[in-house]
Amino acid sequence: MAFIDKVLKEPSYGWADSQGYLIIPTKKELFAEYKNGLRFYDNKKTWISCLSWVMVLSILPLFISFLWYHLSILSIIFFIIYSMIIMSTHGTIWLHRYCTHKSYKFSHAIWRIITQNLVIKTFPEETYVISHHVHHAKSDQPGDPYNSKAGLMYCLMSDVNHQRIAEDLNESDYRRASNYMSHTGVHINSYKQYQKWGSVASPLYTVLLWLSNWTFWYIAFFLMGGHALATAGFSAAMFWFVLVRAFNYTGHGKGEVAHKEGIDFDRSNLSINQTRPGWFSGEWHNNHHLYPHSARSGFLPYQLDLAWVYIYCLSKMGMVSSFIDSKQDFLKKHT
Repeated sequence: MAFIDKVLKEPSYGWADSQGYLIIPTKKELFAEYKNGLRFYDNKKTWISCLSWVMVLSILPLFISFLWYHLSILSIIFFIIYSMIIMSTHGTIWLHRYCTHKSYKFSHAIWRIITQNLVIKTFPEETYVISHHVHHAKSDQPGDPYNSKAGLMYCLMSDVNHQRIAEDLNESDYRRASNYMSHTGVHINSYKQYQKWGSVASPLYTVLLWLSNWTFWYIAFFLMGGHALATAGFSAAMFWFVLVRAFNYTGHGKGEVAHKEGIDFDRSNLSINQTRPGWFSGEWHNNHHLYPHSARSGFLPYQLDLAWVYIYCLSKMGMVSSFIDSKQDFLKKHT
């Protein structure tokens, strides 16, 4: 079995049947798998999945406070901008283009740390990065952890059901998995620690980073606008954190062929270029599948790419030492 086929923990219902066709689980099977993936009380290797939902539950009181005490036209505007543009663009900059695809390099670790913490912390890097490598290797095929062909709930529940790494990797395969994370600054478990915790990322590092990031941002927002701004910011982060799981479903045509002539040039998978994710976060998804290692995905004149703007500006200030830009190759081959 190839490494990419076994690096993720296979769900109890499996990726494919005996004929190699995608298994589409029932909602009952999805929820049963989800429940088992959050059983930290008898399986500590589920800690990284549990942490995501501890984050959500921790924000809920702030969300209630935001709705009950601080709702206003201005706070709603900030909520929309922070969740749909700032959080989304940061996800593209940090989790997608740097952590997963290494499309650019920082000139010093301090710029990496600042970029990592530019917004309220949500996804642990490991949850996103390793599974996303599998997604690119198996797009819309059995084993794709958020396969749009299996439906919306399959994608929404993927962080727990499909994105955890396998718990039984041998030492060689574990080293290969940890290499996906080696450039991110995340503290990586030894093989012995992996056998205990079932993750590449150290639980202590992950929790301390989360707590320090949240402490900084609550204080910063409070100083800028009191509890109203702080609760709005954290509520917006939660909103993005929960709903971003649906992106791959819509970004891959809801499981159907939805390519448009002159817009979607990569026909090897179901990915499509969508205007809102493109303009709001630089996520021109079909372009990205065509050139996954490019720090820029907005290739055509109307394709605003805010994530690229950030990376390019940092390069001009000497904070990014190098990047990959595939625009000229795209224009040469596709226009």
